[in-house]
Amino acid sequence: MFVKFAAVLVATLGLYFTPGFAGYAIPFFLLATIIVFVVEGVRIVPQQNAWVVERLGKYHSTLVPGLNVIVPFFDRVAYRHSLKEVPLDIPEQVCITKDNTQLAVDGIIYFQVMDPKLASYGSSDYIMAITQLAQTALRSEVGKMELDKTFESRDEINHKIVSVLDEAGRTWGIKVLRYEIKSLTPPESILRSMQAQITAEREKRALIAKSEGVRQEEINIADGQRQAAILASEGEKQAAINKAQGEAQALTTVAEATASAVRQVAAALEAPGGQQAANLKIAEKYVEQFGNLAKAGNTLIVPANIADVAGMLSTAMTVLDKTKQVMK
Repeated sequence: MFVKFAAVLVATLGLYFTPGFAGYAIPFFLLATIIVFVVEGVRIVPQQNAWVVERLGKYHSTLVPGLNVIVPFFDRVAYRHSLKEVPLDIPEQVCITKDNTQLAVDGIIYFQVMDPKLASYGSSDYIMAITQLAQTALRSEVGKMELDKTFESRDEINHKIVSVLDEAGRTWGIKVLRYEIKSLTPPESILRSMQAQITAEREKRALIAKSEGVRQEEINIADGQRQAAILASEGEKQAAINKAQGEAQALTTVAEATASAVRQVAAALEAPGGQQAANLKIAEKYVEQFGNLAKAGNTLIVPANIADVAGMLSTAMTVLDKTKQVMK
């Protein structure tokens, strides 16, 4: 502001002492002064920004986005803050875990200016402040955990660091939105040990999976054999049942046929002349059997008394009569 006003005075004096332009010196001075006041008094603040104005060295106001007017010579824009979310990389540092293992850790912070006045006067450098505090909080949280636990508890570590930074950031006019650990790097010797452990664990899982496969295969084979035996026994059982049912049905059929034949014989005997026909048939069979005996061997059996033939026929007829009475 003072530089511009001094330039206006120099230009006015130059006009005043220049022959032929002395009459333009005063109008030029007034016009130039007005332009300087307008240029210095009007401030256009971009969106998502906040400018802090000091009047005579003391905080006066915060300019919001858009057109703003300040008083030249008395007011000045002392601080400019972006209200956007800002990512801040945290340098890598070595932390000591609970089991005395070195661990190189780095991360990133996302923060946002919430109060431009506090951000201007609460800390001389709030970025440096939250960076150092984040590193301190990280060392503290990692020191409470063993090495294996740190790899499993990233979310827990992030949450605790955000809580610490957010509480401290209130006095600095900023809000820490989140913290993310980018990498956890143990020493080379620890990495080799971890790799060996992972390899052993994978081999163990492979052996277990293979044994489970063999076990399942044997179970499946045994189950298949059992099912086959059950099906075979069921088949044999059904075959035996079918055979028994067939034999029973055959016996029933034979019995029914025999009964039918007997009934027909009985009916024939009851018919006129049936008795004589039966006697004749028996006599024929008797003589036929004696003839067969002579063909079957060298010995011929002949009744001692021919009258015995009539006696045998009489006996057969007696049996036939008794059978007939029983059937009745």
